[in-house]
Amino acid sequence: MNSVNKGVGKVEVTLKWDPSPAGVPDHDLDIIAAVYQADDPHGAPAYLVHFGSRSPDGTITLNRDSRTGQGFGFDEAMTLELNRLSPAYARVVVGVAIQQSGGRRTFSDITNALVLVKEGYQELDSYDFTDLGNATAVTVVEFLRAGTGGWGWRRAVRGFDADPQSFTELMGTEPT
Repeated sequence: MNSVNKGVGKVEVTLKWDPSPAGVPDHDLDIIAAVYQADDPHGAPAYLVHFGSRSPDGTITLNRDSRTGQGFGFDEAMTLELNRLSPAYARVVVGVAIQQSGGRRTFSDITNALVLVKEGYQELDSYDFTDLGNATAVTVVEFLRAGTGGWGWRRAVRGFDADPQSFTELMGTEPT
């Protein structure tokens, strides 16, 4: 886990990708955060934050949501105020899912996709999805509450072949 001693406080996860070619249904990628209870960090999520939602306490918010990837720079952005998150929660997993409404799409169908994790102006991590091939969803980063109460993070890239709903049920499970 990185930055355990210093901890991270307010983090932003951003996502970009190229729009689909003309005549092809839009590629719709979504950032999803799953928050887990301290007493069950690998169980069912206490709650999810994704398009059209925010955390009940306002600590995790999806600020921008794109359905096409059109625009300049990063098209989706999620802010996580970990330093304000209740001590009842000890783990937050952030992932990206491809909506499947226009037919099955995988990350090999998406060009120039990139997720960026940063705190303030400091880039913590970035990931470009190029090695995911047939995955339709992926976890990218995991935030863990340290014993001191501060938050650390680690890259948690793991691909899934699942629709967005199924992905939200799988994203926090331990790798087998």
